[in-house]
Amino acid sequence: MSFPGVRDRAIGAVLGSAVGDALGAPFEFGPEGAFSARFPRPGHGGEMCGGGGWDPGEATDDTQMAVLTAESLLERGGLDLPDVFGRFRRWAAADPKDIGLQTEAVLTGGEPWDTAAARHFQVSQRAAGNGALMRAAPSAVYFARDGRAATMDAARRLSALTHGDAAAWEGTAVLHELIRAALTGADPLTAVPAALAALHPGQRPRYEVVLSADWHPDRATEFNGAVWPCLGSAVWALRTTTSYEEAVRAAIDLGGDTDTVAAVTGALAGSVHGAAGIPQRWLEPLHVPLPGFDGRILRARDLTGLAERLIARA
Repeated sequence: MSFPGVRDRAIGAVLGSAVGDALGAPFEFGPEGAFSARFPRPGHGGEMCGGGGWDPGEATDDTQMAVLTAESLLERGGLDLPDVFGRFRRWAAADPKDIGLQTEAVLTGGEPWDTAAARHFQVSQRAAGNGALMRAAPSAVYFARDGRAATMDAARRLSALTHGDAAAWEGTAVLHELIRAALTGADPLTAVPAALAALHPGQRPRYEVVLSADWHPDRATEFNGAVWPCLGSAVWALRTTTSYEEAVRAAIDLGGDTDTVAAVTGALAGSVHGAAGIPQRWLEPLHVPLPGFDGRILRARDLTGLAERLIARA
């Protein structure tokens, strides 16, 4: 048996997140088990079905924001937070099909990049959604070579552009670290204790619960649109399956915020099983529109190229 190398794992993380997003989008806010009820046989085909306003294979805001992050990192040669925020703002102004309420409020409120999320949180006291977690695959790949502390710090800073609650920062930091571990060839599940130890002490307890080996999404006390049950669900899906396809199916079958749970699961499972583990039939229809950016639409080959540049920092 051959194991995927770092390049294949990096591509797997980026492509895997986008594929999970596009697969899960038509089932968003639906009941548990809806995906398997419609597609009971793994490997049968037709799963990129579209629906709910999405064309077959169309990625949502999750992947659109991920691509904008990736392109900023590559074009600016590193973390340029005002540039990332500016790209997000341009995208939000172009009326994308979907955008999280929290993210939309921050990006359209007219506040500067370095205060917009914090000021929104001061007023709303609601900013622990999974909207930063969902877009983290490219930045996790880009910062992986810098080690645990650096990748977790970058995750926090990127999250804080749109989410003022530290829960969102810490959850995204854990995802960065788990993907970093996977890119080294390690089992990311073995990296959970060290990632937890590196969290802010005030946020650690809730993540210890959802990342424990015996946790199940049925035990969640909040909707999986919140960052910690979303991350916990993705880690559970990875832990309880043996392939990319199985993991993403399990994630979508949880119901609720299916596109984002599947995007996060897809990033993790892709970083473990590699791009070669993603079914080709799911890659062929995949496409990522970029509202506000001259009508561009990225395909799987474009995402592959992005991932290659992110891991090489070309």
